[in-house]
Amino acid sequence: MNVLQQWYTPQSGLYRTTGWWNSANAITALANYSRMSHTKKYLPIFANTLHAAQTGHDGFPGFINDYYDDEGWWALAWIDVYDLTGKTEYLQAAGSIFDNMQKGWETETCGGGVWWSKKSKDKNAIENELFLAVAASLANRAKMPEDRQRYLSWAQKEWVWFRDSGMINGEHLVNDGLNISNPAHCTNNGKATWSYNQGVILGALVELNKAAPDPALTETASAIAHAAIEHLVDGQGVLHEPNGAHTGGDVPQFKGIFSRNLMLLNNAFPDDRYQAFARANAESIWAKDRDAANHLGFWWAGPFDLADAARQSSALDALTAAAVVGRAKHR
Repeated sequence: MNVLQQWYTPQSGLYRTTGWWNSANAITALANYSRMSHTKKYLPIFANTLHAAQTGHDGFPGFINDYYDDEGWWALAWIDVYDLTGKTEYLQAAGSIFDNMQKGWETETCGGGVWWSKKSKDKNAIENELFLAVAASLANRAKMPEDRQRYLSWAQKEWVWFRDSGMINGEHLVNDGLNISNPAHCTNNGKATWSYNQGVILGALVELNKAAPDPALTETASAIAHAAIEHLVDGQGVLHEPNGAHTGGDVPQFKGIFSRNLMLLNNAFPDDRYQAFARANAESIWAKDRDAANHLGFWWAGPFDLADAARQSSALDALTAAAVVGRAKHR
């Protein structure tokens, strides 16, 4: 974690070497680590980013930009920080972001769902999984009954649409998005089953089940988690992406997102396979994907490739997940 923070820039509230949405994930990794390790060391970082990332040259006021998925990452980050600190300004930030995400819901194409971007027209898994996760999370934390009902209604509407959209394929994996060439009859686009698309939905369904318990939600989450553990790992159980893509700032972030959401599912519904997965991946990262300076790379099965904040925060998600799972098992 100390290595990750070497990339943190107080003036911008963001992380050098990576992008805007990745910085939200780094903040989330920092919050989860802080909770797991019972440290208050990084509380000033959260307060600084809440202010600086909105006002700096590279930031966006209110954490609102042209991409609904970017907004969702920041909303989830602030919900995690709220859970850690109990400070309402973080929950208010998440609620304000969600109000903007709502505007992306549209029914003429595919019968519903949130657009990926405010400029280009695509309906993909990730922004809709994030919309579900944020809505359900806010429903569980809202102070007023009417707010709770509003968020829950959005979460349930999103889930029914997502479940029936066709993005969950026959192997119980989530493909990248929808083919919208025929807006009245959208179909699964058959594109990559990225690890993070298998991850965000797990945390989202845990939150929705907490808000409105339904065995079908946990059955679906379990099916997706087990499918990912079966299809997206190597012979040693170490997570990889469905293809060799690994350049840029996006793909290196993905695997940690799966790991931390699998941890959330295991916290709610413990499973020996989730725990074995967490241990195997953390041990592989530490033994095979770490340099002498404790930089953590992209290839969790090794070899170490290069260092940046996306790779570091993603691998840290896996280490934190294994630590949390280990503690729970030995209580």
